[in-house]
Amino acid sequence: MNKSMILIGMPGCGKSTLGVLLAKTLCLGFVDTDLVLQARERQPLQQILNESGLAFFLAREEAAILSLLPAQTVVATGGSVILSAAAMDHLHHFGSLVFIDVPVPELEHRIRNIRTRGIVLEPGQTLQDLADIRRPLYLRYADYVINAGSADPEAIVEELAAWYRQNSSPAGQTCR
Repeated sequence: MNKSMILIGMPGCGKSTLGVLLAKTLCLGFVDTDLVLQARERQPLQQILNESGLAFFLAREEAAILSLLPAQTVVATGGSVILSAAAMDHLHHFGSLVFIDVPVPELEHRIRNIRTRGIVLEPGQTLQDLADIRRPLYLRYADYVINAGSADPEAIVEELAAWYRQNSSPAGQTCR
């Protein structure tokens, strides 16, 4: 079975952007779990959070992840997926988990709409608070970590594509 590549990391680290580019480079499918969740709930992420709360959001996110069967796919996950061991175990069954590591100051520069973007934040919580909680989890689950702070997206995609080709099954050799 050909493996998938599952991208994990903080909001704003570039999972969706890099995921589309990787899927094109590797000739794999692409799934953005935030879009899967929005389609299932028929609401934007922020509306789900505002109307139903954090616990509901996380439960629905987990259900959306558990519904996926991603073969030969690049999967861009929501930043909070790391909070569900069941979701992480499910995704790991289908492929390699890649942590897109970006320093918090860079994330703060990238994210201009932190309170309306659909980020799972407790009241008063900052991006640094999230990183302090989540980073150890990302590192624990990751099969590969790439520092993507100030790197060019094309260089990141090139490195990840090379890593994927080296670590996928022989049948997983993709387009060049």
